[in-house]
Amino acid sequence: MWPVQRRLLQILFALLFCAAATPATADLVATAARVGDHGGKTRFVLELTEKAPFQVFVLPDPYRVVIDFPVVDWHLPPHQDQRPVGLIDSYRFGLFRPDTSRVVLDVRGPVEVTAAELLPPRDGKPYRFYIDIRPTGRDAFLAAAARDRERLAKIAAIRPEPLPATPPVAKEARRYTIVIDAGHGGVDPGTIGVHGGQEKDLVLAVARRIAGELHKSPQYRVVMTRSSDVFLSLRDRVAVARKEEADLFISIHADSIKSPKVRGATVYTLSETASDDEAEALAHKENKSDVIAGVDLALHDDAVSGILIDLAQRETKNFAAAFAKILLPEITQRNGGVSRDHRYAGFRVLRAPDVPSVLVELGYLSNSQDYDFLFSKAGQERMTEGVVSAVDRYFREIRSE
Repeated sequence: MWPVQRRLLQILFALLFCAAATPATADLVATAARVGDHGGKTRFVLELTEKAPFQVFVLPDPYRVVIDFPVVDWHLPPHQDQRPVGLIDSYRFGLFRPDTSRVVLDVRGPVEVTAAELLPPRDGKPYRFYIDIRPTGRDAFLAAAARDRERLAKIAAIRPEPLPATPPVAKEARRYTIVIDAGHGGVDPGTIGVHGGQEKDLVLAVARRIAGELHKSPQYRVVMTRSSDVFLSLRDRVAVARKEEADLFISIHADSIKSPKVRGATVYTLSETASDDEAEALAHKENKSDVIAGVDLALHDDAVSGILIDLAQRETKNFAAAFAKILLPEITQRNGGVSRDHRYAGFRVLRAPDVPSVLVELGYLSNSQDYDFLFSKAGQERMTEGVVSAVDRYFREIRSE
């Protein structure tokens, strides 16, 4: 092949990779949303600036109605009034995949979708998507969910596979691969802090800082599970760690609790038995991320959900505990000296059997002091310093080869 042709192909592939790695630009804007109760039916309305295709389907356990659009720019109040209306308890919206935005309606019981349509502009009103639902029986709901699953599977079968976000990188000798996982994202906001900030935005900012600092060392190859505001299922996060043959997986989160006085960082590792009631409750909350985002769990059986912490995993578990022991004091001394101790519970995102994994709760967004610290530039820099220092110590003291 001529040098000029080869160079053109290299440029073309680089452009394709960049396009795949970046969420699509949204020309479609959502400007308003509302719910109305009309006797025997409940209607959800979304005002849009452009005509757009959509997919509607239902999911059981818990009962949900899901609407997928192309990428939407959400010009909606982030905490607008969402009191239960009719059959709809609440709804949420956000980026589900780089090419898909999602609305999830939490409904009070089994429902039937009786209408779903995009109305054209009229009498000064913009495009309006509406969906009507009414009560139905559980058997009818499950039958509709099965039909939806079959229909979506056929669509997925003819959809071309996306290009990888980045070209595969050969693992170099004596170079450690670290996967940084920013929790939640897209349609799943995570915890809403005492002053309105969202966990998904905070942890992404901190994860980017950590990845940026680790990238400076030739000793590490760093992979982020997400680098933008997009949803990623728990199963897919685990899959990234295993696919990249990670030497360490760090999942970044921030917690909340009923008591506004509780503050401090916590580090969690995996165990089938929780260390205490609070750890068990947190694992239950974090494991609901897929439900919040409208993931069909019947199509996402966790390949490692049945793996127990047995002899085959003992080395991985011990490495994770060793890193947790190093990490906790490193971040504690940087967040005011408040420590919530090393804890453990059944976190699905930590279930890669061959990758030492920890989940870091940077602090409590329900506490004003933690909130202000973590949302500040100085606070994020200090927590980043703590994590990076712990990683350096771990590979120097525990995993040196």
